[in-house]
Amino acid sequence: MPITKLLIANRGEIAVRIIRAAKELGIRTVQVHSLADADSLAVKMADEAVNIGPPHAAKSYLNVDNILKAAKDTGADAVHPGYGFLAENANFADAVKAAGLVFVGPEGESIRIMGDKVAARAAAEAAGVPVVPGSDGRVDDPERARLVAEAIGFPVMIKAAAGGGGRGIRVAHDLSEFETLMPQASAEAKAAFGDGGLYIEKVIEKARHIEVQILGDGQRAIHCFERECSLQRRRQKVWEEAPSAVLPQEVRDKLCASAVALAEAVKYRGAGTLEYLYDDQTHHFYFIEMNTRIQVEHPVTEMITGIDLVREMIRVAGGAPLSISQDDV
Repeated sequence: MPITKLLIANRGEIAVRIIRAAKELGIRTVQVHSLADADSLAVKMADEAVNIGPPHAAKSYLNVDNILKAAKDTGADAVHPGYGFLAENANFADAVKAAGLVFVGPEGESIRIMGDKVAARAAAEAAGVPVVPGSDGRVDDPERARLVAEAIGFPVMIKAAAGGGGRGIRVAHDLSEFETLMPQASAEAKAAFGDGGLYIEKVIEKARHIEVQILGDGQRAIHCFERECSLQRRRQKVWEEAPSAVLPQEVRDKLCASAVALAEAVKYRGAGTLEYLYDDQTHHFYFIEMNTRIQVEHPVTEMITGIDLVREMIRVAGGAPLSISQDDV
């Protein structure tokens, strides 16, 4: 059923972006806000606004009960989480659905699979998408972790199974360093994501960071080409460029096709980004993780394709098939 009134469970730039797309689709909007954001641009642009709590995010933008109550009280039939806050929270997606509302994004189960790096890796392998040599699942036991690292060969990367943003990651060049860094990575992951689980990957020393933007309607998926984000500081992106200036066309075609194959394998709905490492020396690429949400950097892709990713997200969430084919991109 098409969406008629959309609640935006976020703030700032992405809230304004969602409101703009909704208005273009003729959809009324409800902007929830903390007390601190009562005079924000998003609040002024929306058709309705609801105060959901004090400035602290835990009591407002992360307060699921207050968000769902606002949706019920205003007669909204859908919720868009934006990015950050609850955007990749599978339980929130399930709660929205259980309340009889539409979650503008993937199903909760898709978030659980693709939002967990270990489960996403397994899904990629099942779909025939290459992954970085590494552990077969989580390695919470130190002795097993040591054996895995030695079998892969140093240097190795210790990574948080949950979360992202460059946190919970360490590079170990030898066994001594590995034994020191593993508990540090686990503690950081636990503090940041509430999950200290880790997995281990081989370090690709001449790697570029390439991500593929996809759109899916739960059955069919398309790609909107790649963005390169190799320029980083403390493993966080500084510069996004599209298309990548270094990818041979043959590699680009295979890379983007693999992203579509994986998105269709998990019946992905909405906008998502599949991240890869590209080895400059061998020209091989490896899937590393997926962001199951619209990203901050999505306008880079919109500029080179002319596709309104947020508008398409809203359409498919309302039950419509993708309005574009791969040939249209």
